[in-house]
Amino acid sequence: MKTIHTLATLILACIAFTSCHCHNTTQAEAYMSYTDTIEVNGVSLFYTCEGAGKPVILLHGNGGSHNDLETTTRQLAQAGYRVYAMDSRGQGANPPLPEYHYKDMAEDVHQFLEALHIERPAVFGFSDGGIIALQLEVMYPGTFSAITTGGANIFVEDALIPEFAATFLTQENPNPLTRMLMEEPNMTIDEVATIACPALIMAGDSDLIREEHTHLIARTIPQGQALIVPHADHGSYIYHSTRVGELILDYFHSIGY
Repeated sequence: MKTIHTLATLILACIAFTSCHCHNTTQAEAYMSYTDTIEVNGVSLFYTCEGAGKPVILLHGNGGSHNDLETTTRQLAQAGYRVYAMDSRGQGANPPLPEYHYKDMAEDVHQFLEALHIERPAVFGFSDGGIIALQLEVMYPGTFSAITTGGANIFVEDALIPEFAATFLTQENPNPLTRMLMEEPNMTIDEVATIACPALIMAGDSDLIREEHTHLIARTIPQGQALIVPHADHGSYIYHSTRVGELILDYFHSIGY
């Protein structure tokens, strides 16, 4: 009888150990590497997922794709983050659209995060991507744990360097993506001042965005910080470059993300 009791105890202990072991295994986050397409806000969005750890969203610039940020994706994934790199609506692998608006793109990202149950990610947005990140945090406060941008603006007037604005803003019959750049974004100082999370606002020292505008965004955000990247134009430190990834990682470490 004692033998039976002892055997039963061992079996129960083994079951308990196995159950506990399996639970810990399923709770541990696995490294992921995949591509997929998701339907949100009435459009189809292609995206990639790479890595394991705290989530980071990467948003590319006007007319680009997630491929523009593939070096940054790899750096962040190797540093211990789970990176989601999206193709914005009508761009990259997504079907083109007849018109574009930053608020629509911000809503796309919001619904993307909800659909994949991604909570409080950090974000890096380049150019248009930076505008989208700032616009989203204005529309849905508390979405991001941290914002990093490169070459972003919050409105058009006086945001671009005069040489570029003189030719760019006077185009006739621009394509839909260019027309959006000519007319948007239209955020106000009061709106941007509501962004409560830490934010690193970057631009190259030879950027298309005026340095004064970059500093304006940074000082308007309560936890904002400006960084002018030396020896860099609008995208030279971002396209397939390790520089921006190093800057993002340094910033994440400084704020404990």
